[in-house]
Amino acid sequence: MAKKADNPIPVLQPYNPLDKRHLGEQVAEALLARDIQPLPPEKFIGAGVYAIYYIGEFDAYKTLSAVNKNNQYTCPIYVGKAVPKGARKGGQGDNVDPGTALYDRLSDHTKSIKEAKNLNLSDFRCRYLAVDDIWIPLAESMMIERFKPVWNCLLEGFGNHAPGSGRTNGKMSSWDRFHPGRSWAKDLQPFPKSVKELKDEIVKYLNDALGDE
Repeated sequence: MAKKADNPIPVLQPYNPLDKRHLGEQVAEALLARDIQPLPPEKFIGAGVYAIYYIGEFDAYKTLSAVNKNNQYTCPIYVGKAVPKGARKGGQGDNVDPGTALYDRLSDHTKSIKEAKNLNLSDFRCRYLAVDDIWIPLAESMMIERFKPVWNCLLEGFGNHAPGSGRTNGKMSSWDRFHPGRSWAKDLQPFPKSVKELKDEIVKYLNDALGDE
C-alpha cells in the first residue's frame, strides 16, 4: 500500500497576462497615471472611464480631502464610466463613434455639483482616460473595487438622471438627501434617513477606509 504524502505538492496557478482582471488593472493604472484636470475639463472626443476627487472643507469628507490635498489625489470620491451610444445597444466594435460621451458625463456631474446647495465646484478635480469600449465596464469595476469611493459604495445616487415624466413615486437617493439642490429630486419620495445619520455613516466609512493613510 502506497504511503500517503505528508506534504502534497502544491499546484501553482499559471499567470495569464490576458486574464480580464489583469487587463482591468492595467487600464485602471493607466487612468491613475493621467494628469489631474479641473471639473469640467475642456471639451474633447472620447469614451472611457474617469475618477472625481474632492479637496474641499466639507466636514463629512475631511478625511478624504486630507489624502487628496497637496497634489496627492490618493482616493476618488466617485468613479464612473461613459460608453459610446452604440455600445449601449450591443454594437461594440472598431466602428463605434465615441462622440463626446466622456466629456458629456463629466459635464452632467458638474451640473449636479453646481446645483447642490452645500458643495463648491472649485473643490473638485478629475482624471479621465479614453478606453476601447469593450474594456470600459471592466476598468470601472476595478477602480470601484480598489478604492471603494464613498459616492459609489455608501452615498448613492450622484450619477442618477432625472426620472421620466410621471415617475416621481420613486425614492430620493441618499446623495440627494445629503446634498440637496437638484430640482428634479425634490419631487421624489423622501429618503428615510436623516442628514445626521448619513453624515455619521460617511465619517465612519471614510475613517475606516482612510484613517491610517
